[in-house]
Amino acid sequence: MADTLVIVESPAKAKTIGKYLGNKYIVKASMGHIRDLPKSQIGVEVTNGFEPKYITIRGKGSILKELKDASKKVTRIILAADPDREGEAIAWHLAKYLAVDEELECRVVFNEITKQAVKDAFKTPRKINMDLVYAQQARRILDRLVGYKISPLLWKKVKKGLSAGRVQSVTVKLIMDRENEINAFIAEEYWTITAKLGIQASEFDAKFYGRTGEKIELNNESEVNAILQAIDKAKYSVSDVREKERLRHPSPPFITSSLQQEAARKLNFRASKTMQIAQQLYEGVELGKEGTVGLITYMRTDSTRLSPTAQEETREFIVEKYGPDFIPEAPRNYTKKAVNAQDAHEAIRPTAVTRSPDVMKSFLSRDQHRLYKLIWDRTLACQMSSAILDTVTADIQVAEFLFRANGSTVKFAGFMKVYIEGDDEVTQEEEKMLPKLKVGDKPKFLGMDPKQHFTQPPPRYTEARLVRALEELGIGRPSTYAPTLETVQKRGYVALEEKKFIPTELGELVIQLMEEFFPEILNSEFTAKMEGNLDQVEEGTEHWVDVLTEFYKTFEQRLEFAEEEMKEIEIKDEVSDEICEKCGNNFVYKMGRFGKFLACSGFPDCRNTKPIVKDIGVICSKCHTGHIIERRSKKGRVFYGCNTYPECDFVSWDKPSTKPCPSCSSLMIEKRTRNGGELRCTQCDHKEEIEED
Repeated sequence: MADTLVIVESPAKAKTIGKYLGNKYIVKASMGHIRDLPKSQIGVEVTNGFEPKYITIRGKGSILKELKDASKKVTRIILAADPDREGEAIAWHLAKYLAVDEELECRVVFNEITKQAVKDAFKTPRKINMDLVYAQQARRILDRLVGYKISPLLWKKVKKGLSAGRVQSVTVKLIMDRENEINAFIAEEYWTITAKLGIQASEFDAKFYGRTGEKIELNNESEVNAILQAIDKAKYSVSDVREKERLRHPSPPFITSSLQQEAARKLNFRASKTMQIAQQLYEGVELGKEGTVGLITYMRTDSTRLSPTAQEETREFIVEKYGPDFIPEAPRNYTKKAVNAQDAHEAIRPTAVTRSPDVMKSFLSRDQHRLYKLIWDRTLACQMSSAILDTVTADIQVAEFLFRANGSTVKFAGFMKVYIEGDDEVTQEEEKMLPKLKVGDKPKFLGMDPKQHFTQPPPRYTEARLVRALEELGIGRPSTYAPTLETVQKRGYVALEEKKFIPTELGELVIQLMEEFFPEILNSEFTAKMEGNLDQVEEGTEHWVDVLTEFYKTFEQRLEFAEEEMKEIEIKDEVSDEICEKCGNNFVYKMGRFGKFLACSGFPDCRNTKPIVKDIGVICSKCHTGHIIERRSKKGRVFYGCNTYPECDFVSWDKPSTKPCPSCSSLMIEKRTRNGGELRCTQCDHKEEIEED
């Protein structure tokens, strides 16, 4: 007969834990939070110590009845929500609802959902940590004050339905500031000269450097032509060769932000998708006879720490699989670099390194397997030996000028045998291998390649870059990155175009008003300081009411000033020339979370919408009559299809090129990489670099 009720957040987690605990325990799921601030009002008594008014979340009635009925049949209740602020708050709200004495040791936490970890956690229950609860409560009230005080002002002065958020507003400002940088950027011309040389039946490239001991920058074509004229018909001679060994060290194990960044780079996952799949791997996957097992440790963490047990198990696995040369003398420990990193949990790692991705593949979905492999590879690599690279630099004299050739080979792969971080997936060291050169060698001249270039503006933020920026500035915490990015898109303040964020007109307007009337909210240093204050509440060194009181003094003054001084602004939609085929009104341009689209100006009487068709100037290679247009999937991903669809079903995720294949005249597509990109033929093996504009 069961005597203990265990409450977790999700059915998947309940299923996994229930199998470990046995029939003396009833395990139920609360489906996340059961209480929250009301949506219809601010729900905070500002003049009474910021006392929150919590209500039961709509739709949770049947779940709460089930939990209440189950609690009457047992002698003990254990609250086992996730090991973070949100989890602690969920446990506290459940304790309040079920009348659990807060002095009782009713809370258990575990960093991984494995049989041993769960059983160990249940041996050492603790009281609810009110410092964690107060930190979560302070953040919730802080965000509620900003959102529910500023939003009505924006409705009144600008447009109904607008809203402002604390962390979200700073995020939009980062995107807007980057767009302003790009618009203000003035490109500068520069040139490179690459000499194609050969020696002993091997070919290699050498780039123009300058003169001996003096680097020369090439700024225009006349400078290049003068050098080419000076070295015309001159002999090439190797004047110096420098060889040395270089160590390359592995990256630390994943934290939340680095996992989101790497999954975006390597797997093309959005931050929200990464966290969703990581949650599944954490809560448990059915592994046949082994039952349901959590495959990774907790995925919301800013710590790069691995437990001594995990380090030792990983090292033993590496020795068994690759040999003793592939582990360093001592386990690798990584220091936390994130601003205000709390180091509360371990890094994200497999719960058992022996469960290799190959072994797990049959039990996982495709996306689960890809993310698990990424985590497994990174964890293994972080405990492996450094790679040893043999680097070579050769100086080649021609007339009075110097050309330089660089190359390297991998002498010992070390961790690179398993994993290389995203930006270096294709390493320059492996691509550039120089032939054996010695001083006095006379390489043969095979050709010259002078190229004009222009400096590039800073890139727009991708999800990976934006998460990195938020982390470096100390804005938000591991649990907030993904929902923040989702929110700013849902509100129509930014849009994704070609996987990069751009601010919308609405976003720019809101940020301009916020900058004028609420500059502290948009100040990244102020926001980071506030995060630090919340961390101090969690550590018990700061009282949550004091943090809110300090913030609200200035905020209240700003509100009063904005109420009086903010002018009403009318936002008019841009009218297009296209006519709605349903009602005859003009379409207007609207901005959605995936960019611009056309909507009927007769809304709400007519709700007709359609995408903006972009012809890329390529004749369809399948039907030879239609044109290829840019389209968007329901999830906002850009793809390319024939404009005669459904008569012609040509479709491609890669952008078709206007240039036919020089070998077979077939369609070529663009494959983009971090170093530029290449054109690939769809019918033969032809490849070529994409020429710069």
